[in-house]
Formats: sequence, structure tokens, C-alpha cells
Amino acid sequence: MSTSISSRSRLVIVLGLLAAAPFVQAQPADAAVDNPYGLAALWLQSDFIARTVLLVLAAMSIGSWYVIVTKLVDLLRLGVHGRHAEQKFWEAGTVQAGTGALHSSSPYREIAEAGLDATRRHGGLHARVDFADWVDLVLHRATERVQRRLSAGLSLLATVGSTSPFVGLFGTVWGIYHALTAIGLAGQASIDKVAGPVGEALIMTALGLAVAVPAVLGYNLLLRRNAAALDDIRDFSAELHALLLGAGSGGGATPAASHASGAVAAAA
Repeated sequence: MSTSISSRSRLVIVLGLLAAAPFVQAQPADAAVDNPYGLAALWLQSDFIARTVLLVLAAMSIGSWYVIVTKLVDLLRLGVHGRHAEQKFWEAGTVQAGTGALHSSSPYREIAEAGLDATRRHGGLHARVDFADWVDLVLHRATERVQRRLSAGLSLLATVGSTSPFVGLFGTVWGIYHALTAIGLAGQASIDKVAGPVGEALIMTALGLAVAVPAVLGYNLLLRRNAAALDDIRDFSAELHALLLGAGSGGGATPAASHASGAVAAAA
């Protein structure tokens, strides 16, 4: 557990540095003081609200990149679990043996265990429900739990993608307002007086777009990959449902026995 936590912490730090890259401008120490048009000048000359906007955009960027990378890693693991289930589960002698051959963290094992548990708990008040409907209900619940885990974090990407441009625009409007106020108080409207403050304010809009674009692209990418992964999981659940129905309430029949019982029913 400690190893997993430390690796997650390192991932957060790396993603934080990558996401904050648009907010950092590499330049010499003496130039950072003399250049009135850079991000350093924007931060030093801005007020509390402008700095808050910059920090909010940085937090949005870090959060969206964290979700994108971690969900892609989870989908890669899910693909490995799916191939392992295809090779090990359906080649096992019984449902119990096939379930035991799957990795403990595999969602396919979670669904298989839910199906076996449904066959054991079909008694008492549950027995009033048709066995086929009862198994279908339990497998559907297990599949829905997997779907909710896969969808976790997508709402954050959607929120960041839709709101970060407006957060950047708010920073731009606020910066231009203060720039024009300063120009009015100084009584000078020359290009050298206007270019710096207005340009720094417009940087806010660019940063908002830089945060929004990866979030939107990541959301669409994860949505498509989640749909493909869920199709495989639903196929596995449907095949397991048919297998358990063929095995009756015993849960230990072989796939061959399941096909044989189905053939007998069809012949009758």
C-alpha cells in the first residue's frame, strides 16, 4: 500500500510540473526583472484577484492532467485483465476455477464473483424472483459499479474544459480594467504604456485555452475508450449469465455442460 501511495505522489508531482509549465517562463534572472511583458511581471504586478485566477487555472490544469494520465493507465490495465479473462476464465473447468484464475483487482473477477454469489443467495425471499432475472440483476449491478469507476473523473474534465476559458477571460477583463485605470491616472496612452499591461492581461485568455484544450481532448478520448472497455465487460457479463443459467443454481458446471444443457432444451 505504501508503495502505491508513494508512486501516486510522484505522479502528482510530475503532473504538477507539466501542467504548470505554461505558467512558468524560463528567462535569465536579470531579464526577469527588466522585462515588463513577461509572466513574471504579470505575477509581480497583479493584485490578489489576478493571482487567484492564475492559481485556479494552474489547479485546473494539474487536476485534468492527473485524471487523464491515471484513467489511461487504468484502461490499459483493464485491457490486460480482459485478455487474461479471455484466456484463463473460459478455459477453466468450472466457474469457480475460472474466477480464481483471474487477478484479484480485475473487474472481470468482480463480476464473476457477483454471479457466483447470486447463485448461492437465490433463497428465501430472493427465491420468489425468477432465477434468470435474479442473476441478471446481480450481474447488472456489478457491471454498473465497474462503469461508475471508469467514469470517475470525467466530470472534472468536462467542468475544466467548459469553465477554464471563462476563468481566463475573467482574468483578462480584470487585468485590462486595471491597466486602463493605471493609464488614466498616469495620463499617458502611448503604445509603450498600453502594450505591456494589456498584453499581460490577454495572457490570461491564452492560459485559459491552454488548460481547456487538453481537458476537452482527454474527455473525448477517455469517453471513447470507456465505451469500448464497457462493451467487452458487458459481453463477458452476458456470456457468464448464460453460463450460470445453463448450470442451474449449482454454479459449478463446465462451459461444455452449459452448452449441452442448452442443446437439450433446444431439442426438446
